[in-house]
Amino acid sequence: MEAHVNSNCIGCGLCPNICPAVFTMTEEGVAAARDEIAPEYEGQTQEAAESCPVNAIEVS
Repeated sequence: MEAHVNSNCIGCGLCPNICPAVFTMTEEGVAAARDEIAPEYEGQTQEAAESCPVNAIEVS
């Protein structure tokens, strides 16, 4: 599984609160995702994507 945070991100901080192993906040105040997601974090990553208020997280 891979995740990408697109330019819709408003920096609300929800995704790193849900899954800090995958998502971090950048110095610019928006979220970023790790390139590869370990299988044990796939559920939390999907939850973060579904919870994003601006649909900024793309999961594949």
